[in-house]
Amino acid sequence: MNLLIDSDSLWHFQTNAYIIAPGPGGPAVVIDAPPDPQGVGDLLAKHDLTPVAVLVTHGHVDHVGGVDGIASASVRAYLHPADLDMARHPRQQLQALLGSAFSAGDAEMVSTDFSHLVDGESLTLAGIEIDVLHTPGHTPGHCCFHIADEGVLFSGDQLFAGSIGRTDLPGGSYATLMESMATRVLPLPGDTAVLPGHGPATTIAAERRSNPFLQELL
Repeated sequence: MNLLIDSDSLWHFQTNAYIIAPGPGGPAVVIDAPPDPQGVGDLLAKHDLTPVAVLVTHGHVDHVGGVDGIASASVRAYLHPADLDMARHPRQQLQALLGSAFSAGDAEMVSTDFSHLVDGESLTLAGIEIDVLHTPGHTPGHCCFHIADEGVLFSGDQLFAGSIGRTDLPGGSYATLMESMATRVLPLPGDTAVLPGHGPATTIAAERRSNPFLQELL
């Protein structure tokens, strides 16, 4: 299967929202939903796609804040339970991040009834088999989504081109993130395409070779 994969960088933090589908004109999965549901809607409309699920890598507002505008009785949303409380309170996150620049209108409380992601499970959504990798460190419930048949990893804020996710926010742990990296992410095949939550795509091989944060693991 050659998947249709498209993305757009949305909201204040230029978060990458992805859509994946077997092809145009059918069902699709959304991966991460910034507080810009219209932007995600435009991405779906571009390919005449209908969402059937939203997979959220973690509970930070720039990845989950738009879920309420997409999820419905026919569109299930998934999040690891360790990040559920975080996802419910985006304003607290923004106050911690932005201080006096925070505006109460920047994000509303997320009320979606999430299905729980489970480490190691394989979800079949829109006819696509997606493996869940629990990769705590950036947040306690952070997950990456691996499509082995396509050689694609949606890495959220775990791994970026030339960098890694920050661990100085509440619930973050550098040691835990690096353990997740060593045991769950870096063992993937080198030609795995890494599609991160921010910034450009990369590959596992490229990050093994040149990412300065990973050299201690290699």
